[in-house]
This record gives sequence, C-alpha cells and structure tokens, in this order.
Amino acid sequence: MTELAIHAQLDRRAVVDGDALPWQDSPAPGVQRRMLERDGGERARATSVVRYAPGSRFSPHRHDGGEELFVLEGVLEDEFGTYGTGTYIMNPPGTAHTPASALGCVLWVKLRHLGPEHGERVVVDTQAAVWRPGLVPGLAVLPLGSHGTQHTALVRWAPGTRFQRHQHWGGEEIYVLSGVFEDEHGRYPAGHWLRSPHLSQHTPFSDEGCTILVKTGHLL
Repeated sequence: MTELAIHAQLDRRAVVDGDALPWQDSPAPGVQRRMLERDGGERARATSVVRYAPGSRFSPHRHDGGEELFVLEGVLEDEFGTYGTGTYIMNPPGTAHTPASALGCVLWVKLRHLGPEHGERVVVDTQAAVWRPGLVPGLAVLPLGSHGTQHTALVRWAPGTRFQRHQHWGGEEIYVLSGVFEDEHGRYPAGHWLRSPHLSQHTPFSDEGCTILVKTGHLL
C-alpha cells in the first residue's frame, strides 16, 4: 500500500461521515476498511472501521504502537478469546495476534497511538459492565481505559441532555455509535467520526439522545 495522508494533521479539526465512505480492500481477503484518518501505508497511524466477511481472517501481526478496537457488530476471534458486539479491547505496544471472524463482524479500530505506559491488555464487555452517572443529569459514562493523559470511555446521552462549554486538553476524538450527537458546529448521526485538537472548545448536546465512543488526551 502506498503512503496515505487522510486527516493526518492532528492539530486540525476533522469530521467524517464514516457510513458514506467506500469500503476498501485490505491485504487480507474478505477484510475491508473505511479509512477515517491515516498517516502512512500498511504500518500506519490510523483510525478505521473494519469489516470482516464471514470466515475471513487477518494474518498474524504485531502492534508496534498498540491497538484499540470496539466490536460494532458480529463476533471477532483471536487466539486469546471470542469478542461479541460491544466488546472493547486494548492491545498494548508489542503484542501480537491473529484476528478472524467465523460469523463476520464490523469493528472500530485505532492503531499505533499508544505508548509504553499502556502495558497491560484490557478487555471490557460493555454489555455487562456497570455505567456511572455523568457530570450532568442525563449523562452516563462507562470508562474503558485510562493511561497517563489518555482516557477512553463510552458516554450515553439521554434525549435533551446538555453539557457545559469546555476545553479539550490533549484533544478529543468521538465515534457516534447510535443516535445523534450535536454541538454548535454541527449535527452528527451514528457513524460519524469527529476529532477536535488540543485546546479546542465546544458546547455539546443531544436532543435525540446518543451513545458515543470517546477518546481524550492523545493529541498533545
């Protein structure tokens, strides 16, 4: 794969309707990707939606810069376990595996953005986990991982929920899993990906309600 630069400048805001992007073949037969951001070739810092056809598998590979993934649909497998819809996985730098899917699956995947402080593998079944109350009424939070300045969580907004204006130290990245997320800059239905750079500000809300996957503090 040739070198690619897709929303590669981390100091710039980016908004992508992921569902409108074409599926592109990966090196593995039956595995396709929608590229949300990318800086490099096959060994790239990248955020993607990845689709495995039933019976497909990726070759064994090592995550030099780590990996985070969230199972959006279906069931993913590797030599360490089986992961159904709603499972979050953090594979630290230096780990390796051979992912596959007998039934097929769709994943949100983020690559090569973790440091040596991410030393222990994390697996969370968010379907069975306990949510915590958020900072404002109508908001619920499910922490997934926290290392140094980086934090990953699911955040659920009840219809009509509003949050105060705030600044993103280290930036913020959002993938809308369901419903419609909003702020003064726009309206983002399910499948949208947003990246807000270090020290950016906004006033988010959701009139219809939504669930979002949020990562903060990784864009310093």
